[in-house]
Amino acid sequence: MKVISAKWALTAAIAAVVFSGAVRAEDAKAPAVSTRDLEAKIKYCSTCHGASGQGYRGATAIPRLAGQQVEYFQNQLLAFDEHRRDNIFMFNVAHVLSPEMRAALAKHFFELNAKPTATGSKDLVPAGKKIFEGGIPEANVPACASCHGPDAKGNGAFPRLAGQSHDYIQNALKTWDKVRGRDPAKPDNSAIMQPIAHGLTPSQIAAVAAYLDYLE
Repeated sequence: MKVISAKWALTAAIAAVVFSGAVRAEDAKAPAVSTRDLEAKIKYCSTCHGASGQGYRGATAIPRLAGQQVEYFQNQLLAFDEHRRDNIFMFNVAHVLSPEMRAALAKHFFELNAKPTATGSKDLVPAGKKIFEGGIPEANVPACASCHGPDAKGNGAFPRLAGQSHDYIQNALKTWDKVRGRDPAKPDNSAIMQPIAHGLTPSQIAAVAAYLDYLE
């Protein structure tokens, strides 16, 4: 009986180890963010940015998130959290997000394909297209396409601009150094845009914004 008991004890111990390993393997495969938590955050984001991430044009221009580059999206949430980008509301949103949730939200919005709001003046589109594609050499303003891509869909840390709200683009360019790059000790891509934003006149900003507003 003692021999049998010893064998059963050994078998039980091996089974426990195998089962424990299986559970750990299963845990490793489990998503870092639960579907329920992600859906709750998406719903919260949608109250301002729209169900399709199309943005909102009202008293305050709220940006389009649909199709936004994953890397840029995550970088901006981190910038809000670290006070490198000023927006008290977005600080409160970003401050409670885990890295895993930031990544999950970025992936979700990247996969959306909302139609442009198309609220800018169509008369300004040709001038905006010219600036986007060729820049303004006499003002040392490079072509926007050189970083944001010929279709304005961005690349990695450079954001998608296609379909972005006309009002939002205008406001962002006019207030660039008052909102971005707030921590000189932690420079980021926003530093690249500062002299470019300063080099554009209000009419040129309006033209670029109108052009981008109609891009899909």
